[in-house]
Amino acid sequence: MRASRLLSILTTLQARGLTTAEALAEECGVSLRTIYRDIDALSSAGIPVLSERGAEGGYRLLNGYRTQLNGLSEKEAEALFLTGLSGPAADLGLHAVLVAAEKKLMSALPAPLRAGAEKMRARFHLDAPAWFREAERPKLLPLVASAVWEQRRIRMRYRSWRSEKQRVIDPLGLVLKGGAWYVVGQTEEGLRTYRVARILKLDVLEKRFERPEGFELEAYWRASTKRLEEELHPNQATVRLSPWALSMLETFTSPFARAAARMEPGADSEGWCTVTLPVGSLREACARLLCFGGELEVLEPAELRRKMAEVAARMHETYGRVTESPVED
Repeated sequence: MRASRLLSILTTLQARGLTTAEALAEECGVSLRTIYRDIDALSSAGIPVLSERGAEGGYRLLNGYRTQLNGLSEKEAEALFLTGLSGPAADLGLHAVLVAAEKKLMSALPAPLRAGAEKMRARFHLDAPAWFREAERPKLLPLVASAVWEQRRIRMRYRSWRSEKQRVIDPLGLVLKGGAWYVVGQTEEGLRTYRVARILKLDVLEKRFERPEGFELEAYWRASTKRLEEELHPNQATVRLSPWALSMLETFTSPFARAAARMEPGADSEGWCTVTLPVGSLREACARLLCFGGELEVLEPAELRRKMAEVAARMHETYGRVTESPVED
């Protein structure tokens, strides 16, 4: 365990430069005292680890010091080839670069690890879009990616669900979600997210921007998607579900709704269960719950129950008129 931790500390210092003892302790899951001992052990082994004091201080390696670290385990080598996502790389205009990097990495691996890496690539494939959806491949995506990488401001004409608008943003990062690409940008109103496929025209400006201090793309995306889910499910509905409807919850409801659903213990004599789950607006909730047909009954709120009854009555009026074909003698 300690040898692995020492190697992890060394690779972190080599990759990041100046790093605090607190950051190393958090990453390694050990105490500060343990990190101090590990730094002493690295120094005793001849690794030039320098200590810088003060509020902005920490540990770093001597300028120009590099070490060749080829101690990859078999599982680590295999896992590297799971990062080779050819589809998204092609969307970003990086397919050729990715192929070249994989070839170089493969040739550098020892023979025993090479076979495992080849097996990993042959047996695992990522298909990001949901079923019955095509992945988006926006033509302007490489330009957006270039602007993100070079920290250049962009001016775009964007089509929202309401209208077309001009926008100037500082593109901070790209996210691939469910087969669709999104760019997170800093605007005068704050952070905003835009679907790249809805960008109609794009100009990459000469002006560069500084990234907001402390901004982390993954943390922002996680928080914003959670906030969006909550906004899309502002209400609660209590329903009775047949055994079949219960088995279809995964098909007809969102992951957020299923995670927040509360089921009352036990079932009635016919196997029906009572569940309370978050739903959207009255109209959206009605449309979604009608997917269950007669296998679901809304108990609360009363307004939703009335809406379901109204829609069901209109459907009966539409489909209840049976036209009999004339019968020949």
